[in-house]
Amino acid sequence: MEGQVISFPVESVFLVTGGAGFIGSNLCEQILNLGCKVICLDNLSTGKQENVDLFTDNPNYSFILGDIRDIETCRKACKGVDFVMHQAAWGSVPRSIEYPVLYEQINIHGTLNMMQAAREAGVRRFVYASSSSVYGDHPVLPKREGAEGELLSPYALTKRVCEEYGKLYKKLYGLNTYGLRYFNVFGKRQDPEGAYAAVIPKFIRQLLRNEAPTIHGDGNQSRDFTYIDNVVQANLRACLADENAAGQAFNIAYGGRETLNDIYQTLTDALGKDIQPVYGPPRAGDIRHSNADISKARELLGYDPQYDFDTGLRLAIRWYVENLK
Repeated sequence: MEGQVISFPVESVFLVTGGAGFIGSNLCEQILNLGCKVICLDNLSTGKQENVDLFTDNPNYSFILGDIRDIETCRKACKGVDFVMHQAAWGSVPRSIEYPVLYEQINIHGTLNMMQAAREAGVRRFVYASSSSVYGDHPVLPKREGAEGELLSPYALTKRVCEEYGKLYKKLYGLNTYGLRYFNVFGKRQDPEGAYAAVIPKFIRQLLRNEAPTIHGDGNQSRDFTYIDNVVQANLRACLADENAAGQAFNIAYGGRETLNDIYQTLTDALGKDIQPVYGPPRAGDIRHSNADISKARELLGYDPQYDFDTGLRLAIRWYVENLK
């Protein structure tokens, strides 16, 4: 959060759903650093208790073990809350293709529960995680809000539906919603384990174990990789955004573009490894190229990402080297 002066009244209360996850735990940490109160709601299905254990002694932190699919849990969590940062969801395009019904239940129904509970509680701002996957097969780069293509996965569909609910809840009920379309976020506490792990932590862990990572496709597919602190800033900025910006979605990225082959080479150089990757078949539902136009978020949210890819990657590598067992 270097270079960013963001402040809230210390009596402000934030609810972070999915707060034990990668992005959620980083949000909890920064909000507590600002001196505000944080309620973390998580069912620990993908989040980890260890991600939030470091907050348990902070008097401004409280934890609710609960599921957003239960409306009463959502209502309880929203009571007395000023700002909701809704991060709870199941991610991963490939996994959504395997479990479309579960994704509907968690990502769509759970988000609708949270919007309804926030509306009833009079929450001031409802900031929620969307995804660059909503651009689907639209070929034009950079990706701009309003130019979306055909969706390629159930995960992308769930995020598109949540954005539509965000529009309606602003239009019909006056709930100030802000959708943040994340582009390939990476950084500390991102889980490197499992078949659906994100590529950067997964590559780092495998290289540290002297294993050969698998690159799906030819490795020339490109992504707008975005360091976690930029995403944290975007969420905080959205909580302070003008009501006229509510009901909309915004690209949250750095605005760069890196291929998987280039990232792999950078990681092997940084870790001093001489290991050739294994190339496998492309994954169903994956977008070939992704790069964001972030001008709308700059203009309407005051978003100003401070960490470019190289800086973020150095920080991420350092954290994984120090923390992976």
